[in-house]
Amino acid sequence: MIDLLHTDCMEYMRGLPDKAFDLAIVDPPFNLSAASKCWFGSDVSNTGVKRTTTEKFKEWDSKAPDSEYMAELRRVSRNQIVWGANHFIEAINMRSPCWIVWDKENQSSSFADCELAWTSFKTSVRIFRFMWNGMLQGDMKNKEARIHPTQKPVALYRWLLKNYAKPGQRILDTHGGSMSIAIACDIEGYDLTLCELDRDYFEAGKKRLEQHQQQPRMFAPAPVAQAEQLTIEAP
Repeated sequence: MIDLLHTDCMEYMRGLPDKAFDLAIVDPPFNLSAASKCWFGSDVSNTGVKRTTTEKFKEWDSKAPDSEYMAELRRVSRNQIVWGANHFIEAINMRSPCWIVWDKENQSSSFADCELAWTSFKTSVRIFRFMWNGMLQGDMKNKEARIHPTQKPVALYRWLLKNYAKPGQRILDTHGGSMSIAIACDIEGYDLTLCELDRDYFEAGKKRLEQHQQQPRMFAPAPVAQAEQLTIEAP
C-alpha cells in the first residue's frame, strides 16, 4: 500500500509510536536557495505543473533539517537514509561508515558531480552511477518528466530499496517532492507512507504516480544493479 499524505511531517511523526517504520528514505530541503533558481526545463504540463525557464519556485527550501527533525526520524524508523546530509551534518551528529554516493555522470557540467546520503547502516560506502544532467538521463528510453527542482530518478530509489530494504518492510518518506520513491515502491512492492507539505507538489506528484500505475505491466520490472563498493586506497 502506498499512502500519500498532504501534511507536515513533524506533526505526523509526533503521533507515531517508536520504530513504526523499518526504513526512512528522505530527501529534505537543506537551504541552498534552490527555490530562487530558474527551472531547467520548459513544460511538464502533463503532470499538472507547468514551469518555464524564467519562472521562480516557492521558498520551500528556506530551512535545513534541525536536530529535532533528525531525533524524530530516528525515533520512528529503525534505519535511515538521508540525502544531502553533508549540508546539515551537525543536525545528525552521528558518524556513519556507510555513506551513499550518487555519481550523476555530469562530466563537465556546471551541476554537482555527485550527491551524498548519510545512512544508519554499518556497511561500507557505496556508489550508484546514473546520469542526471539536464535533458540527459541514464535511461533515455524511459525519460522522466521533471516536476520538482530536486527531483531524483526512480532508478535511484529502486536501487536503494534493492540494496537496503527487505521484502515486507515499511518505508517512510517525509518530503515526497516529485514522488519518485512512490513509483519505485510501487514497482518493487513495498508499503510506503509519504508526506508532502506543499499542495502543488503533492497534487503533481500524486498525478505522476497515478499515470505510472495506469500503464500496462506486461513484463516484470527491469533488474536494478547491485550496490558497488567505493574503494579508497591509502596513500
